[in-house]
Amino acid sequence: MAHLHITSWVITLALLILVLTFSRAGNAKAAKITHMIMRLLYLLILYSGGSLFASYADIGILVIVKMLVGLWAIAAIEMVAIKVSKAQPASSWWTQLLIAFAIALILGFGIMPLGILPA
Repeated sequence: MAHLHITSWVITLALLILVLTFSRAGNAKAAKITHMIMRLLYLLILYSGGSLFASYADIGILVIVKMLVGLWAIAAIEMVAIKVSKAQPASSWWTQLLIAFAIALILGFGIMPLGILPA
């Protein structure tokens, strides 16, 4: 399930780049279609993340924090896409996205039991 979760995040970030590119190029229809596909991937992220959350035998505070930071990152991605498509300033949402994504990566790959970094 971890592979599905990571793949979903990577595809979502790639689609965010496409939404930004289409919006800045003035292709609103392509941006909207790509944004809707990105929203469908949110469901896949939530499903795989929920499955990973349920797979932990010892649900500690770090698992809950990771879940909340992941939700924060999804919200920031959505707000960046919306603000850019409406040609509004999105710098605060970009900052939040970078902070949330960095925390999620550190928790997911480094600290938590399914991570790849040695303890």
